[in-house]
Amino acid sequence: MTVRRWATTTAVMAAVGLGLWEAAPTAAVLGAAAADPQRMVDTQGPDALLLLLAWALAAGCWVWGTVGLLLTVAAAGGGVGAGIARTLLTVVLPAGLRRAAALAVGVSLVAAPALVVVPPGAVGAVVSTAAHGAPAVVPPTAAWSDVGTPAPSTAWSDVGTPAPVPDWPVAAPEEHVVLRGECLWDVAAAWLALRGPATDAQIADAVQAWWRANAAAIGPDPDLLLPGQVLQFPPAP
Repeated sequence: MTVRRWATTTAVMAAVGLGLWEAAPTAAVLGAAAADPQRMVDTQGPDALLLLLAWALAAGCWVWGTVGLLLTVAAAGGGVGAGIARTLLTVVLPAGLRRAAALAVGVSLVAAPALVVVPPGAVGAVVSTAAHGAPAVVPPTAAWSDVGTPAPSTAWSDVGTPAPVPDWPVAAPEEHVVLRGECLWDVAAAWLALRGPATDAQIADAVQAWWRANAAAIGPDPDLLLPGQVLQFPPAP
């Protein structure tokens, strides 16, 4: 979480809430509209009822957004409370708004799926699980064992190795090239997954290690990564 983004989002939500409070109708007006909306239209015109409905909609959206932001902050922590907050967050906000809320407060809730390298000759399907989960390997079946190695195709034998994309860096064994949409949490989680399952606390420590090792390339904001940036691996934990 970055203090600047959290402070900015808090100030904006507080300003909107103050504006809604200043524009709030009285309890008597709300009671009259709820009891007999047609009479309000007849006596004050339809605009009065429309303004009241618009205010109620805006206030509801503000409460919804505030609850979503608070759950986003709580879900970024650790422990049982964070798990409960993540569960509630999936109910309160859809996936697109969850990403927007995480960006607004400067946290990352989604880690990239773990990538597992299968050695040559190993038979099995590698299943990439969700964030923070361990990859599962499906054991070989008898049906697969009867299938021989397919003969090499000659249809593309004359096609050479494609040339690399120009102006795109190639990662060395101890480097990582940032892809579009990646954040340090994604990079650190995938890096730790090569050694086994990792907890949220371990991933958070790895994020700080990646930032310290690449502070010159990333800059002061660890949440801002640009596609094509080349990051150096930090020391192994």
